Amino acid sequence: MPVLRKTDYVAEIVWLGHVAIGGSLTAQAVDTLDLGFEGDRGARHEGLCRASCGRVGNLYPRGTEIRNVRQLSVMSSDELELIARDMGLDALDPSLLGASIVLSGIPDFTHIPPCSRLQTAGGLTITVDMENRPCVLPGREIEAVFPGYGASYKAAATNRRGVTAWVERPGKLSKGDHMALFVPDQRQWAP
Repeated sequence: MPVLRKTDYVAEIVWLGHVAIGGSLTAQAVDTLDLGFEGDRGARHEGLCRASCGRVGNLYPRGTEIRNVRQLSVMSSDELELIARDMGLDALDPSLLGASIVLSGIPDFTHIPPCSRLQTAGGLTITVDMENRPCVLPGREIEAVFPGYGASYKAAATNRRGVTAWVERPGKLSKGDHMALFVPDQRQWAP
């Protein structure tokens, strides 16, 4: 019996980005991403393993080698619009946020369950790690383009920054592709 339930939600890829190794968090908009088991080849967050950061500071000392479940930053176009609105901007370019993939078509996207899968018709599959909580780094990128607005990013992006994910089955993603949402088939934890 499968432990992942296919939902009725199918998202369209409306934007793709590549964040180069070194330099800033800013992504370069691209039409395709060639994803391997290590993630986006040549990207800042590529790799099977990574050094632990403050997000897992209660588990490991900073810099401990751990599995890389933060290969990709996946966001919702609807949530990006809400972030921009709350910041007082007409629009917010996902490249300033270091996004890898922007999807349209899944409501409350940031809160899809951890371990959910997003799969293309060709079989490429990414696994959701968890919510990608907002931090000050994108605010710095925004401030450089929109002076006076960067500091408002973190509050506006709370509960809207999308998720981090890792590649479960490699392949190529293109703008306009569709990804079906599969969620864990289990009840909510109730201690």
